[in-house]
Amino acid sequence: MATSFLAADAQPRRRANWAQRVALGSIGVGGVVLGLKAAAWWLTGSAALYSDALESIVNVAASVITYLAFRFAARPADKSHPYGHGKAEFFAAVIEGVLIILAAFAIFQRAWGQWRSPSPIEAAWTGIGLNLLATALNGVWAVLLGRTARQNRSVALAADARHLWSDVATSSGVVVGVVVVVMSGVVWLDAVLAILVALYVLWSGIEVMRESLGGLMDAAPAEPVVRRIREIVAEHADGALEAHDLRTRHVGALTYLEFHLVVPGEMTVHDAHAICDRVEAALKSELDGLIITIHVEPEGKAKHSGVLVL
Repeated sequence: MATSFLAADAQPRRRANWAQRVALGSIGVGGVVLGLKAAAWWLTGSAALYSDALESIVNVAASVITYLAFRFAARPADKSHPYGHGKAEFFAAVIEGVLIILAAFAIFQRAWGQWRSPSPIEAAWTGIGLNLLATALNGVWAVLLGRTARQNRSVALAADARHLWSDVATSSGVVVGVVVVVMSGVVWLDAVLAILVALYVLWSGIEVMRESLGGLMDAAPAEPVVRRIREIVAEHADGALEAHDLRTRHVGALTYLEFHLVVPGEMTVHDAHAICDRVEAALKSELDGLIITIHVEPEGKAKHSGVLVL
């Protein structure tokens, strides 16, 4: 006997709709930030500010990809995709990681040109002011993105938020570095600063890809989540003997959970089903977005391992 449920109520749907609007808003915010940083680079000719502007191009492209992936992932399950379309978010995050890495190599190229032929920074303070304004806007939006990603367990929004925070960090470093270059008059430091930005961007892209590929490979949720699931099963499966072969995996905002529940051989189907309902209700009260499958077995199938029922 198997039983399953999807924890879908009005509140998660509202959060999903809000997440789509936030993803769409990221495109507009990214466009404004890109305009400010591009103006800062155009006015100054700084390789470091160029690196910052180039990363913002990636931000805009990533925001577009994230929004499209979010829309696609929100589609309900169908005949061709019975488990839904949630993994579209992982693909979006992988593409974003690739774009970040490509941006890092483009920055390396620009930094090398500046190193070979250093040129002074012009209209430095105007460029710095524009860059600071763009950085502040990115910081505010990164906070909103991160909060929305946690509420919806969105891989794509989380990747976008991490990328924005890395952009805030690199932009802050760039501003400090450009101030040092202007105050000291050592022009070649501009190229060194751009190289440091490129290294940070490269590391950020690799991290985004690593985490996203884990999702595509059906990585389990974080250990505290799995531990809490086991505790809930142990606390609420009164009448059963044990639960074994517990497996979990993430697909977008959903978490798939399946396990075998061992009950006394003389227990009726009705009583066994009641235990399953009780366990499902307890899990649903704490964890949104669960799809649960429970396979009920007689005590002869016990493995004396896994989750022992309290």
